[in-house]
Amino acid sequence: MTIRTAVIGLGIMGQRMVEHMTLHPEFSVVTLWDPDTAACRAAQKLAPDATLAASAEAAIAQADLVYLACPPVPRKAYALAAAEQGKAVFLEKPLGVDIAESRDLVEKLTASGVPTAVNFTQAAGAALTDVQASVLAGELGELLGVDIIVTYANWPRAWQKAADWLRFRDEGGMTREVISHFVFFSERILGPLSLVRADADYPASGELCETHVAARLVNQDGLPVTIMGSVGGAQPDRQEVTIKGATSSRRISEFSQDAISYGDDFVAVKQTAADTRATSLKAQLDDLALLLAGQPNRLATVEEALRVQILIEGILGNHQPS
Repeated sequence: MTIRTAVIGLGIMGQRMVEHMTLHPEFSVVTLWDPDTAACRAAQKLAPDATLAASAEAAIAQADLVYLACPPVPRKAYALAAAEQGKAVFLEKPLGVDIAESRDLVEKLTASGVPTAVNFTQAAGAALTDVQASVLAGELGELLGVDIIVTYANWPRAWQKAADWLRFRDEGGMTREVISHFVFFSERILGPLSLVRADADYPASGELCETHVAARLVNQDGLPVTIMGSVGGAQPDRQEVTIKGATSSRRISEFSQDAISYGDDFVAVKQTAADTRATSLKAQLDDLALLLAGQPNRLATVEEALRVQILIEGILGNHQPS
């Protein structure tokens, strides 16, 4: 039997997950819901056997697993509604934008006992798995820290513009949407991090999200994670996290392109998959199936997601209006 799944939130991420769940032998998308009727129609083309539910509550009632790809603020109510019915919950990141609300969510989800995970897309991927193994084997030598660099010509990017909330300070921005992935990656390598200092710049309009961020985090041994993010200028997207070692360093670009340096130029560790997004989503779904079967898996826990959220909101809370 497949895992009967309700997908709530049918924007970019919701539609991607619907598409890839229909291709995965362990999952079937049975119900869909979004307040946007156009998004519902687009998603149903990807999963024609799924039912368009009249409400989020109706969608939840028919499923064993609820995947939440709606914006951050409403996720808590839907997650708890699912947990109260004994449904497993798979949430998009960020876990939320209000730390107190997210702490309460984590406590209640944990108390419910239902399987839960958060979709940090690198969690089950080959890049993070291979870098972790290399670190444990001592192949990088003494660890020296992590550099995170993210730059965009525009935010949101062209393919994200349908998700209008991404351009606003309340729930959007590159720090929550992208840098959070690399903070999660860094914690998997270095352990829990603490924020030392941070600065974020915003447009004069009080509603729009950050355009520049800089931050320094450290782990319990004082190893630094240095973050630089910016928007603006004619340039290609740059999204990379570099794990620095005394013997060798590993750089993950565009979420999954793994390269190594021994002091010279970075060179690819292995050939990149033809469709990196499909490979990543399949890996996440493989481990999601393990989670629901009560088996060990690599997915991000809600506790990990809360730690990342606390760091991200700390970075965004130190800002200078420009």
